[in-house]
Parts: sequence; C-alpha cells; structure tokens
Amino acid sequence: MNISYNWLKELIDFDFSAQELAEKLTNAGVAVDSVEPFGEDDYVLTFDLTSNRSDCLSHLGIAREVRALTGNHLKSLVNTERIPSDKPSDLVRIEASDCYRFTARIIKGVKVGSSPDWLVRKLEAVGERSINNIADITNYVMHELGQPMHAFDLDRLEGSRIIVRRARKGEKIKTLDGVERTLDDTMLAICDVCKPVAIAGIMGGEESGICEETTNVLLEVAYFDKNSIRQTSRRLKLSTQASYRFERGVDIENLIQASNRATELICEIAGGVDVEFVDIYPARSSRVTVELRPDRVRELTGVNVEREEILRILSLLGFILQGDFSSDKLSFEVPSWRHDISIEEDLIEEVIRIVGYDSISEELAPSFGAGEYQPNEARKRNLRKVLTDLGFSEAICYSFIDISHDEQFELASNFVNEGLDEKFITLKDSIIEGAVRMRPTLLPGLLDSIRRNFNYGQRNVRLFEIGRAFAALSKEHGAFPVERELFAIAMTGGYMLQNKALPIRELDFYDAKGALEAAFDALNLPEPSFKPENVRHLRTGQSAAIYFGDRRVGTLGRLSDSIAQKYKFRQPVFVAEVDLELLLSLEEEKVFYKKLPSFPSIVRDVAFLVSKNLSFAEIRRAIKEQEFPLLSRIEFVEVYEGREIPEDMRSLTIRLEYRSEERTLKEEEVEAVNEAVIEFLKASFGVVKRFS
Repeated sequence: MNISYNWLKELIDFDFSAQELAEKLTNAGVAVDSVEPFGEDDYVLTFDLTSNRSDCLSHLGIAREVRALTGNHLKSLVNTERIPSDKPSDLVRIEASDCYRFTARIIKGVKVGSSPDWLVRKLEAVGERSINNIADITNYVMHELGQPMHAFDLDRLEGSRIIVRRARKGEKIKTLDGVERTLDDTMLAICDVCKPVAIAGIMGGEESGICEETTNVLLEVAYFDKNSIRQTSRRLKLSTQASYRFERGVDIENLIQASNRATELICEIAGGVDVEFVDIYPARSSRVTVELRPDRVRELTGVNVEREEILRILSLLGFILQGDFSSDKLSFEVPSWRHDISIEEDLIEEVIRIVGYDSISEELAPSFGAGEYQPNEARKRNLRKVLTDLGFSEAICYSFIDISHDEQFELASNFVNEGLDEKFITLKDSIIEGAVRMRPTLLPGLLDSIRRNFNYGQRNVRLFEIGRAFAALSKEHGAFPVERELFAIAMTGGYMLQNKALPIRELDFYDAKGALEAAFDALNLPEPSFKPENVRHLRTGQSAAIYFGDRRVGTLGRLSDSIAQKYKFRQPVFVAEVDLELLLSLEEEKVFYKKLPSFPSIVRDVAFLVSKNLSFAEIRRAIKEQEFPLLSRIEFVEVYEGREIPEDMRSLTIRLEYRSEERTLKEEEVEAVNEAVIEFLKASFGVVKRFS
C-alpha cells in the first residue's frame, strides 16, 4: 500500500522527514518497505501491512498512528456534517443478510469531465490512474479514509433504485473492466429492479457506470460481510482495491463521514447538488470492550509503564476508557476501525509498540514449575542441530495416513501386536479425507513431502522427522494405543555444496548411512553395526538393518521400485527409520578429552582384493582387536568393482594412520607395523594386496 507524504501532512502536523517517519512507523509495528521520491517535493511510502491491520489501509489510518507517536491532533476533513434523513425511502432495499449497512446519496446536476491537477497528482502518487472527476473522487476518498465506494449513473438504473440481494444462478454482468462475468447464488450483488449493476464490494457494472453524459449520480457507501466478499473474489478470480479492503474489514462507523467527504468534493469539482441521503442500518453493531490490568504490562514485557501513560497511549489510538481509572482493571471500548483487538494481550501490544519494542527488557518470564527440559531433550536438540548442519530440513507431518500404507512398510521391532485382528488405530471421523489411520511409521509423511517438493521442481531434498507412531495395544475395548517416538530421514537428488547451484554428485546409500552415523554420534551412542537384510519397503541389495549389540533398532536403504513407482519417483530415494525411544534408553558413551597431538602422523593407503561378502567394518574390527603399536586410526577410502577386478571380488582401499605421542616416527618403523597389518589381514581373511 502506498501513502503520499504530503497528503499525510494535510491530515496531521508532524516534523519528521519522510525517512524519519518511515523509521518511527516501522519501529511502532507498521512496517514501511521503501521511501521513494515522487515529483518535485513529495515522497511515497510503501507499507507492508499484516492482514489484521486493515485500519492502516488509508492515509487516515496512518495519520492515527502518527497521532499516537506525536500526540498531535487530526485535522478535520469535512466542512459540512450532513446526517441522513430518518424518513422512510424507497431508494434502497436490503434483501441479503451479508449487507450490514448501506448508504445511498443522490447528487444531481453534475458535469463529468477531467479532474483538477492536484487530484490527478495525488492519485498518481498512490498508483491510481485518472478516469474522470466522479470516479477519481471515489478513489481519492477510498485512499484518504479507507472506505471503498461506488458511483452509479442514476438515470441508467432501472426504477432509479437499488436492491441489495443474492445474485440468481446464471445472472451475468459486464464489469467496468469490460469482462462479462457469470454470477451464482452465493454472491452478493447490487441490483436495480431488473438486473445486477455491481458485484458488491468488488467492482461496478459497465452499463450503470459514470460516463460523459451522466448528470445525476447515486453514490453508494456500504459495509459488507468480509467473508462473503472474499469468497466471491476467489470464485470470480477478481481482486480490486475495494475487495482488498472489504476482505480485511473496514470501519462500519465511517460510512457517513466518507459519504459526506465524497459528496463535498463532487459538489465542489463537478458542480452537483446534494438532493437525498439514505442510511439503511438494520442491526447496529455493538462496541467491543476489553479489560486491561496495568500490572500485566510489566509481567508480560518487563517494561514498567505508568498507568497514566497507558491511558494516554490508548486514548491517542482511539480507545475510550470506561469506568473508574483507579480500578485494578481498566476497561476500554475498542474503536470501530480496530477489528484486531479482542483480548488483554492485544491492548498490551498496542501500549508497548508505541513505547518502543526496544524498551522490552532481556529477562526470563516468570515460570511457575513449568518449562523444564525433559531428560533426553538436550540430546534430541543436539540431534536436530547436527542434521541441520548436514543440510537436512526438519519435517512435521500429519499423524494421519491412508490405509493403503498398512502393509507397505516394515515397522519398528516389537511395536505392532501382530496377534490382533485390528493392530492399527483407526479414526471414526477423519480430519483429512481418506486419512483414517493413525500412522505406525513416519515414512509415508516424509515421502509425501518429497513428492510435494518434486511437484515444485525441487529435486535435491533432505528431510528428517522426530515424531510419534501409534499402534493398538490389546483387544480390550477402550484400551489406550501404544505410542513410540521414532526418528526417520529421507534424502534424494544430488550432493549440494553451500553457495553452489549444481550438485557435485548424486546421493547414494552411503550418504544416508553417514547421516545416520552422525545422528548416533550426536546422541553419544556407541558405534552401531549395519547388516545386509531384506526389508519390505527397501530395494534388495541396497538395504540394511541397524543394530546396537544384538538389538535391532531400525532399517536403512533405497526405497523399493514398487513404492517409488507408486509415488512416481524417477530418481533414487533413500530412507531410514529407527526407534528413537530405544536409542535414548541406551547408555551414553563417556566423553573423554585429551590434548592435541604434538607430533605429525604418517598415513598409508592400502588397496586389497577382497571377497564381496567381506565388509570394511569386519576388517576394521579385526585390526583394532590386535592393538597394533603406533596405529591410531583406520578409515574407509573407497570401494571399486569393474575392469581388471574378478567378478566375485572387489577392490577395497583403507587408510591406516600411524602416530606416536612421544616423538616423530621414522619410515622404517612405520613400514614394519604396516607390513604386519597387511600380513595379518592376508592370514585372517585371505585378502590380496592389489599393488606391490
């Protein structure tokens, strides 16, 4: 939304420059995106308002904010305060409950033409183009006071009257943008005695619009239900400045002032005569009253604001004190333009944003026996941090899934009671259509998230989730379900580096395995073992079970082709799921600290021809058990299968690092230990060194 600096100064006096004004308003919670010069001496402030601050969608609304910051008074905009006639009139009839108030005004003898330069400049400053003097005035008042309005050619209305009703299904109207639109019976229309002449709150019709021949005008200023306007705007795919304001809420008590302001300008610029003024207000809205305890401001914000200052700020913002000022609870009547104020905390925020958010002190809020970390919360926070550092994003998926997933995935060990006829939890009334099963696994939610990313063109995805799964506990009626906290990851696409647009390689099984190992390290767990196993939802040959000792805690591997085809995945997806409750019940590894090495290490990379059934983990375990002197680290380098390698064999390269804590090593003594390691592996596993 755009606001003209000079136009704003016509409503209230202030000494701030445009930049200073933008800074002060932003600090008060009314964010200014930019300040741009306009013409020779004006500036345009572009605001980024939240949807609840519809009261700031006008120069008057921003002027109220300036009043709260400066204490200066608003200037009067209307010279003549005419009130509507209280006599019965046939000019307007309301037949729809979505129209809460409707004012109509007849102005005769106008002369339609171009607008004066000052009016054109002001409209151009806020991004509007000039049409004619009557239309320009309605747009001008909308930007000035925040109230949309529409001017009809009275002589082109059948019966010279207005009926506010629901449109009939199939009725058509050609709107001012030249498009013929088909209405239905959910839409609110402004009609003459024969047909719709405007879509209420959105746009007028071309047939009844102001033209050069217009001499008599019917000026409409109304208040419509915001939900009705929003629904109609979405259905017609038609959004306008008027609908934008009506959808967020306008001031129902501002209609008379807006009508008087527009009429005064029309009579001044177009030479008309105000003939008739009608106000139809079927059910007057009641004012909202909110109570505020002054001490509560200090409790919530840490800022000590005196009672008199609270009253001063709220009064400048338009709130009216009701009752005794010395009471423990102050009661304030909420102004009609503030639809976002309903509870005590809303009033406290109003006070604090004017006092200044930077005045909020840095201290812990009072806690009465709540807010403690659970025993394993620190470990889970560390788990999240490590995975985030690895490029993963945390997903929070729905706990409800479709029954088609029942037999697709292999579930956590000893979780589901296979002896039950109904081993899963089924909802009687699903929140999401078709999702009637409480999830026994986290994987369906992660796979749905990956599919959604694919649909938006994102093929490099790494997700994890920590959440609860559910299963039936027993056959007893009314028995509570069993819950278990699980941890799952899903990854696909390429290996991305920071600040790089393209991946350097495709992700594989070992990336998922490495992510899990990093997660286990974050939980201070001992080293796990990964054993090749067939898993229901994973591809054979690229799947493994995860063990700590003899306890199976989860599975890891590439998603099976059948499930990938169901989700229409055209690239490999790697998933893992582990029993987090079981992991957190394991004893943590003790953390030991030692000083950094004082002497350099010597590294030897050795390539062996090994059987395909022999894993690096077995080789490392065997070497570590021998406790070779000077050998400080054993690492995996690479595995190779292909040319010059027998079909039943593969090349495995490992890295052996040697170091002494007392001195710098010599080549001869390192070579002796290295040869001893190689000879041990030959004798134990029958491996052959590839290069001599």
